[in-house]
Amino acid sequence: MKAAEDQVVEDNTGFQDDEESFFQDIDLLQKHGINMADIKKMKSVGICTVKGIQMTTRKALCNIKGLSEAKVEKIKEAAGKMLSVGFQTAFEYSAKRKQVFHITTGSQEFDKLLGGGIESMAITEAFGEFRTGKTQLSHTLCVTAQLPGEDSYSGGKVIFIDTENTFRPDRLRDMADRFNVDHDAVLDNVLYARAYTSEHQMELLDFVAAKFHEEGGVFKLLIIDSIMALFRVDFSGRGELAERQQKLAQMLSRLQKISEEYNVAVFITNQMTADPGAGMTFQADPKKPIGGHILAHASTTRISLRKGRGEMRIAKIFDSPDMPENEATFAISAGGVTDAKE
Repeated sequence: MKAAEDQVVEDNTGFQDDEESFFQDIDLLQKHGINMADIKKMKSVGICTVKGIQMTTRKALCNIKGLSEAKVEKIKEAAGKMLSVGFQTAFEYSAKRKQVFHITTGSQEFDKLLGGGIESMAITEAFGEFRTGKTQLSHTLCVTAQLPGEDSYSGGKVIFIDTENTFRPDRLRDMADRFNVDHDAVLDNVLYARAYTSEHQMELLDFVAAKFHEEGGVFKLLIIDSIMALFRVDFSGRGELAERQQKLAQMLSRLQKISEEYNVAVFITNQMTADPGAGMTFQADPKKPIGGHILAHASTTRISLRKGRGEMRIAKIFDSPDMPENEATFAISAGGVTDAKE
């Protein structure tokens, strides 16, 4: 067991060097005449890389206390010099895509469905009713993300943001037993935060960005279970729907940017709602995921989960840019998500 623990930790250190070049530190702007005080101000709101500046609008930068329009122009100009803002060929981009890694779900069938597992630089969303295995899948990923995997994936740490109070460290211990890794090492590598309001959830993302930057290349996965629960509570009725969707869009855009900026996988779970108007039509399944079109467009891959017999669960690709619409059956055991036994 000890050996497995060392393996988990050692791999991270070796991987640091390749990953350093993945993003440019915002401190490099000093060479272009931006003073340290302004750089600190940007870091305080979670902008820690040069790409992060490119991903932030001038308006948003002007809202940071102490940054005037003239300063913002200067910062944008300096960032523009350091990054090529233009186009690249599909061939060049495909070389960049080679840095994408996949995290196994614990079930080979399920991995095959997803083309290798949960993809980095993308948002993967799993939705289903209660008891369809969303939280169990989240817990399993907490452990599998730490294990060295295929295609020279080295394993890394995980951040878990919990909005429904369903995170149970004891489940991780059970899963650690299944993969023969040390309990304490597994729990040490998971950073946990409980979010209480949708605003708090958004603020936590600033911390997440800072953490990814501070320990470059060490973190591989960000899990939010579930993305919509707090938005459902904080905004009620149709009167507040527009505001809710706007706030949600900002949050998802931030998640997508973080995943691309630091090459991490983002896994979110989502709840379902009954569609009262669907009874009039001949729709087989009147339930649909909440969050509307905003969430549907923001997620790179959407997986629909439903319950099968006993411990069986069925996952179906609902929307994906590169995987066909297929189904896979998996089971939930004491050790998390596994292959279904026929």
